[in-house]
Amino acid sequence: MASTSSKIGHGLAKVLGIDLHYRHETGSDRITRGESAFSVTSADTYVEDEPTAIEWIREVVPSGQGLLNYIIGLFPFLRWIGRYNLQWFLGDLVAGITVGAVVVPQSMAYAKLAQLSPEFGLYSSFMGVLIYWFFATSKDITIGPVAVLSTVTGNVVISALKKLPDTPPEYIASSLAVISGAIVLFLGLIRMGWIVEIITLAAISAFMTGSALNIAVGQIPAMMGITGFSTRGATYRVFIDTLKHLGRSDLNAAVGLSALFLLYAIRITCTQLGKRYPSKAKMFFFLSTLRTAFVILLYVLISYLVNRNHRKKPLFTTLGTVPRGFKHAKVPPISIPIINSFVGELPSTVIVLLIEHISISKSFGRVNNYTIDPSQEFVAIGVTNVLGPFLGGYPATGSFSRTAIKSKAGVRTPFAGVITALVVLLAIYALPAMFWYIPNAALSAVIIHAVLDLITPPNTVYQFWRISPLEVVIFFAGVLVTVFSTIENGIYTTITTSAALWWFRTFKAQGRFLGKAKIHSVIGDHLLDPREGDKEFSKGTPRRTHTENEDSVRNVFLPIDHHDGSNPLIELEDPYPGIFIYRFSVGFIYPNANHYLDKLVATVFQKTRRTNPATYGRPGDRPWNDPGPRRGKEVDTTDDRPTLKAIILDFSAVENVDLTSIQNLIDVRNQLDRHAAPDTVDWHFCHVNNRWTKRALAAAGFGYYTPDAEGSEVHRWKPLFSVAEIGGAHSAAAEAEARENRQRLKDNAKRDIEADGIEQRQGHETRSSSDVDSFDKQLNSSKAYGTVDVKSSKIAVVQGLNRPLFHVDIQAALDSALANAQRKSH
Repeated sequence: MASTSSKIGHGLAKVLGIDLHYRHETGSDRITRGESAFSVTSADTYVEDEPTAIEWIREVVPSGQGLLNYIIGLFPFLRWIGRYNLQWFLGDLVAGITVGAVVVPQSMAYAKLAQLSPEFGLYSSFMGVLIYWFFATSKDITIGPVAVLSTVTGNVVISALKKLPDTPPEYIASSLAVISGAIVLFLGLIRMGWIVEIITLAAISAFMTGSALNIAVGQIPAMMGITGFSTRGATYRVFIDTLKHLGRSDLNAAVGLSALFLLYAIRITCTQLGKRYPSKAKMFFFLSTLRTAFVILLYVLISYLVNRNHRKKPLFTTLGTVPRGFKHAKVPPISIPIINSFVGELPSTVIVLLIEHISISKSFGRVNNYTIDPSQEFVAIGVTNVLGPFLGGYPATGSFSRTAIKSKAGVRTPFAGVITALVVLLAIYALPAMFWYIPNAALSAVIIHAVLDLITPPNTVYQFWRISPLEVVIFFAGVLVTVFSTIENGIYTTITTSAALWWFRTFKAQGRFLGKAKIHSVIGDHLLDPREGDKEFSKGTPRRTHTENEDSVRNVFLPIDHHDGSNPLIELEDPYPGIFIYRFSVGFIYPNANHYLDKLVATVFQKTRRTNPATYGRPGDRPWNDPGPRRGKEVDTTDDRPTLKAIILDFSAVENVDLTSIQNLIDVRNQLDRHAAPDTVDWHFCHVNNRWTKRALAAAGFGYYTPDAEGSEVHRWKPLFSVAEIGGAHSAAAEAEARENRQRLKDNAKRDIEADGIEQRQGHETRSSSDVDSFDKQLNSSKAYGTVDVKSSKIAVVQGLNRPLFHVDIQAALDSALANAQRKSH
């Protein structure tokens, strides 16, 4: 008896004129057609149910347990903090201190890129490493000020100050951090981490390379002590201006160039010594890692000796006064005018936040054998940037250089960030007096040294070219736009061109017609070095090897045009006259549906003839696009092309369909039915992997046979179903194991005979070949290694009996099409 909800639904459908059963799967209310003919006593009847909207809602709406897991998942540290031990702590301690020694000078240098005082870099790095570990799914990543994001922030600050000249720069930077952090946090909370996948590797590489060139060129004037022009313009313009004013270099150039040389000299020397003395490689690694701190300390000493008596007018430019403690801690002064001043640059800031952090964390996760959760990383970045400005921080994200150092230093857990935070805290309170003597030229050298590592090396670009030449064009386009315009424009260029390339490939996806080929599995050395006098080989047939058994010969389906690179000497054609196998390559949705089906129809018309050439009684009845023969000429009766019988569609690359693609498929079905009239075309589908796709196809009338004509017999077609053994002692797995065991015992017996032959030559007794024959008989009669008794096997149909034209694979679809091809016209 129908439920109350069903009765209400049927009543509403009747009132609204909705035909709930406008297309019966079986042609009537009762199962009277061929799909009910499958009645093997050992098989279970299976009718496939369609998915429902209620079922989908239940899947997407979280349960109580799911909601609890979601809340707990926001704090990943709960999974491992209870198992924290001394060995982990020692690894985190070394890594944390090492990164702390690097982050202090780097953060102050990057703050200058953001048009802020050096202390704001310390505040940002402190909050980044302190907060991140609560939400981290990566043990290696280090959040803090980075060169590229600091440059983007500096551009935003400069642009906003033109609109709000009386606003302190730190107000703009902190507001930018809160707003961009809130956006990223929201994306993480709704689990939209997958959105970062739209940013391709080519876009990331171009962004990093172009940004590195932009930042490095922009720091050359400061390193050389050159002033008198803007270093915030296009990269090429800054480079030209630097060359024009090269004569203005002063003592700062000696400091900057020597610091840069020293940084590279230490790294190269330690790398070479590490290779030469592998037992001391760890020591040389730490020496190389601490080169930034060593160089800064060295030039602080030099600066102190030179400028201690010239604080009012130092001989070369120094960092200046850095206040002790958190002097700028307060609620971020966010206002509508401030937000409006940078709203246009907000997308680029968010993209940079995501690109750097996710690409770095994914890379190190793969290297160190763990997987990050992008959505949770969004939460970590968002919380860091929302809370950081309360202590004076500005936008921060993952740092490539510091993450690499942290990973190589042997970090064990994200808790190492707390150790780094303590080092930064110590610097904020104990070292401000020393910071005054840091030369600006040395900081510029540190920045140049750090960002040049972000440039994609030529060998990597060549590998890109080998893999995807079009994406190399996108890479260079992004780099050139960044060099000749801005970092933001470079980002937009690479993302939009990558998206355009994806859309183009989707729109112009190529379907392939498949042909059947019989293949044999042959060992390569046997194939290339056949034995002389092999009778089987001399006849031109493949020689059976010890690996070739009754299952090694099989049918495969390859593209007829050999576009997949298969050997063109293998002649492929349609598996049967009038039957076509067509495979979709990249989905089947509205952008590419017409492109696919136009090729399908064109090929079908080219290879088949109209079933009834006299369909149109008079010339005026013919459509304009099929005018027929010229006046006074008969229809060509010598056309030996076959008539159209069946179409097999391979949906292995199709996950979802939409209204447009299904309607196009319906239109093509009607078009081909007219071509095949008075017959109808059988449409078979294989590898349909989604229940909703099956539902869509069934709603459009696919998945079951259509009677050839009104009043025709419904029992003329033959349904074929794929069945599988459910399991047990008589399953296919048991048979395979038994066959393997029999073969193994036979091999052992043969080895025993060979051994007996050797013994016979030595005068010992041996077994006769009849013993082997009797042994085989024992194997064949043994219950332990017997064959499957099909009659006693338990089997079940794979696809639903109500969907006889949905098949498990191409072979099953072809068998079904061939079984019914004879009832069609020839």
